[in-house]
Amino acid sequence: MRLLLIRHGETAYNAEQLALGQADIPLTERGLGQARALADAVPHTPSLSPISAIYSSPLQRAVATATPLAEELGLTVQTEAGLIEMDIGEMEGHPFAQVRERYPDFLRDWFSDRLADVPMPGGETLRQVQDRAWSAIETMRDRHPEETVAAVAHNFVILGLLCRTMGLPLAQFRRFRHDLAAISIVELTPERQVLLALNDRCHLQAADLS
Repeated sequence: MRLLLIRHGETAYNAEQLALGQADIPLTERGLGQARALADAVPHTPSLSPISAIYSSPLQRAVATATPLAEELGLTVQTEAGLIEMDIGEMEGHPFAQVRERYPDFLRDWFSDRLADVPMPGGETLRQVQDRAWSAIETMRDRHPEETVAAVAHNFVILGLLCRTMGLPLAQFRRFRHDLAAISIVELTPERQVLLALNDRCHLQAADLS
């Protein structure tokens, strides 16, 4: 299976630099434009198509990002609970500066090599996110072993999947960046996983939405 990992478009929380986990925040106008840019570009890019199925996190920002692409391709968005963003617990909606002030002990552990099993205050660990997201991807692979599939998800979900694809410890997720509405591509077989593209934003740059 060739898998397009797509991060959702911009929300107000992203624009205002607020911590965003499972709060069901809609896209901004810019985010809707990013979703439209995806729908305009992906079906006409040979390396990204033909896509036979589109999956999405159940959160509305992901579904709204997936929907224009699905409509362009004549497909239905299938929601997948395993793709939902990390539960960040008590930090939801707080400015990043406030998070640094309120949770210094957590952040000390979070920025260490043992972060994979450090739970967000009142929330999940990154390993839990990676495990459930990978299970969802394996189900997709079993359903579409020789096809191209798109999955619209979230920052921590995608970074965890990329680490798993490349066999890297989760603490290495900081080596990657995955921007809003950007695309990464992985190839998955039962024997191996290969990263083909990382954080592709060409469709956004062409529409002045990067």
